[in-house]
Amino acid sequence: MSDFSSRDRRLRRYWDRQADSYDRRMAVAEDRLFADTRPWLCGQAVGDVLEVAVGTGLNLAHYPHEVRLTGVEWSASMLATARRRADDLGRAVDLRQDDARALSFADERFDTVVCTFAMCGFPDERVVLAEMARVLRPGGSLLLADHVASSAWPVRVLQGLVDAVTVPLSGEHYRRRPVRLVRAMGFTVERHERFKLGVIERFAARKPGGADVRPRAAGGV
Repeated sequence: MSDFSSRDRRLRRYWDRQADSYDRRMAVAEDRLFADTRPWLCGQAVGDVLEVAVGTGLNLAHYPHEVRLTGVEWSASMLATARRRADDLGRAVDLRQDDARALSFADERFDTVVCTFAMCGFPDERVVLAEMARVLRPGGSLLLADHVASSAWPVRVLQGLVDAVTVPLSGEHYRRRPVRLVRAMGFTVERHERFKLGVIERFAARKPGGADVRPRAAGGV
């Protein structure tokens, strides 16, 4: 993992403390905001798959059985919960502690990279997106979902007030739009949905160059 600053260490301790209660708190957002986002996104994953910021493993049940799954997370406590969930599901997954800003994988290692509701928490989303692009094969799929700046200006104003508290406390941003950065990086956005006053956004984007890595035949990857 990359060298951590004092702020990084503080934020990691914060997420370590959230591990035991995270799933219960997320349950409300799952029901009221996220709809079918996890299966919608993870169901599109193919081949060698990397999930960045796997958290407690809430996505693990939603991946196709045939993918080869790797997950990284910087909070040891969150990762321990994800490992227990993988065992309960009987899901084969390589779970590692790693820093999304400096992923410990070779260039063009994965066919699919997934990140759900975590881009909002990275100190520099551009660095993380660059790392995702680096480890993704040409023609590979980038699958992202997050809460973003609302399409309704009164909600954006409220989000700005919330940012003033959450950014210094937990590093969580409410007014980002990663899809704009992904397009600027040359990716082609193939599927895109935005709902709940534009607060929730999910999309699938294709990295330029190379062959399309979607399944070539039924039952094979």
